[in-house]
Amino acid sequence: MIDILRSEWTKIRSVRSTVWTLAATVVMMIGFGALISASARGAAEGPIPADDAIRMSLGGALFAQLAMATLGVLVISSEYRTGGIRTSLMAVPRRMSLLTGKIAVFTATSLVVCAVASAATVGLALAICAPPSVEMGQVARSVLGVAFYLTACGVFGLGLGTLVRHTPGAIVSAIALILVLPMVANQLPGQWGKTVAEHFTTNAGMLVVSGESNGSLGPWSGFAVYLAWIAVAMIAGAVLMQRRDA
Repeated sequence: MIDILRSEWTKIRSVRSTVWTLAATVVMMIGFGALISASARGAAEGPIPADDAIRMSLGGALFAQLAMATLGVLVISSEYRTGGIRTSLMAVPRRMSLLTGKIAVFTATSLVVCAVASAATVGLALAICAPPSVEMGQVARSVLGVAFYLTACGVFGLGLGTLVRHTPGAIVSAIALILVLPMVANQLPGQWGKTVAEHFTTNAGMLVVSGESNGSLGPWSGFAVYLAWIAVAMIAGAVLMQRRDA
């Protein structure tokens, strides 16, 4: 397994699209966070509370989630596009071991990059807004929440890439499930519609970023629901990966 992890690490750091996508994630997180914080600071007549400053600083996560999902798709779909998956499967005939290696390396890489980006974003926002007091526990929860959420979005993309195998199709599916359909679900009528909307993909997953509840789910229970959606996509992709030809 160590050789598989080493191989996947070599792939993920040597592909130019990976580096640029991770860089785009960091830039969007820090750039949007600083812009929103500076705008709020300029419009505020008094001090901005720390919780508001932290919440505003994480606005870039709405855009970074799409970048991470796209990167997750590319981790595997690019190999299908170039035919490199055949070489990978010749080297690692056990397909689930190969997929597990991809998930492990991507998750570790994403967690580190997203944690650094979110910490820099929150730190910059607090410096701009200069709140009268800051609770470090709240800062740590927000930083970890964003890192976990963005990484989950990337793993979601990886699962969809394994399932669809076609880069544009998998990216469109990721955008639909992460951005478009959650907003559509919010328009469903009645109590059943409210329940569906609260448990739908990122409507539930984003709770870990905001630190709030949506009525039936709290931050971590909402994130658990999002992980269940991701698990369904990943399991479906793994089953088809076992059955289909490369």
